[in-house]
Amino acid sequence: MNQHFIPDPQDLPTVTPSTTRAVEDAIVSRRSVRAYQNRPVPRELIDRLLDLAARAPSGTNTQPWKVAVLTGATKQALSDKILAAYDNAEERARHTEAYDYYPAQWVSPYIDRRRKIGWDMYGLLGLTKDNKAGMHEQHAQNYRFFGAPVGLMFTIDRVMGKGSWVDYGMFLQTFMLAARAHGLDTCPQAAFNQFHRIILPHIGAGPEEELVCGMSLGYADNTPPVAQLKTAREPSSGFARHLD
Repeated sequence: MNQHFIPDPQDLPTVTPSTTRAVEDAIVSRRSVRAYQNRPVPRELIDRLLDLAARAPSGTNTQPWKVAVLTGATKQALSDKILAAYDNAEERARHTEAYDYYPAQWVSPYIDRRRKIGWDMYGLLGLTKDNKAGMHEQHAQNYRFFGAPVGLMFTIDRVMGKGSWVDYGMFLQTFMLAARAHGLDTCPQAAFNQFHRIILPHIGAGPEEELVCGMSLGYADNTPPVAQLKTAREPSSGFARHLD
């Protein structure tokens, strides 16, 4: 019997107030964590999280996600390769993103939100705008998976359309909420996209695959200053319209 088997939704009990609260707690407590304990995550737990995430919806049940789970020496070797390129300005310039994650031209309110989280984080770390070396080193923590014991790389077949990328977002969110339900934290990372030409061969991805993003997974370390970073969210009144 598959020990990671997830029952069919029709076989699950009716949603109760306690399960509703548990789901809401997972949603509200999910955050991008940038510091982790040196505490391993059991492989069977990682597999269960992935099985739960696979319940995410996808158009005509295509399930476009592919995942590489990195731990130990394999994760460290990837970090070393990326950091070698990142720390060399000439080499770093040769690595460009395979797709546009952010807009080519920033406008308000999006640029305002981006700036706020950036300066809030750098403020907690005591980094000023002119401290280029400090900011460079902080960004490098992405490629160390912020000290997390598990790194994940998510890929998709290039043949898939935009709708499958929407499906992929739902898969990623489901994974992160499942992680919270099990006391784990995550940080989805677009920072890895620049180095897709290093990452894809390292994880054994074929030429038909494209990197979607990376992610750190582990138990949060709440002691460093960066752990105090909190991000605000626009209330629904600011982005939703009720049309009766």
